Amino acid sequence: MAEAYFYHLTRRSLEDTLAMLAGKSLQAGWRVAVRGADAARLDWLDEKLWLMGEESFLPHGRAGGPHDALQPILLTDGAAANKAEYLMSIDGAEVAPEEVAGHARVCVIFDGNDDVALNRARQQWKALTDSGVRAQYWSEESGRWEKKAER
Repeated sequence: MAEAYFYHLTRRSLEDTLAMLAGKSLQAGWRVAVRGADAARLDWLDEKLWLMGEESFLPHGRAGGPHDALQPILLTDGAAANKAEYLMSIDGAEVAPEEVAGHARVCVIFDGNDDVALNRARQQWKALTDSGVRAQYWSEESGRWEKKAER
């Protein structure tokens, strides 16, 4: 059964964390969907990922193009057309409990320095775990990723 992983950002940027997680997912042979809540923010992330440099380049596309189904990483604000095994939620984008079962892994990445984002992540944790989804909470507060809770 798939689990939801919650990543509490306090030191690293969203784009660096997303690049690290997405890079590992591609190495595992998984397609990735990055679901955001705001089109402008996804456009910003798209640009950041293109500018990361040759050695850390992540092949990706923005949803709405003619080749969405072929994208290894698809940035979207809705359902992903690339048959992603890994769903990443950013900026409080919704993840329904039934979606978790349809993926090898789901993660929720949130900014711990933003009270609105922190409260939204708490709501998502409660909604998913109350529905029977297994979840892990990871924090980088110490300077490295550590699992702080599991339910």
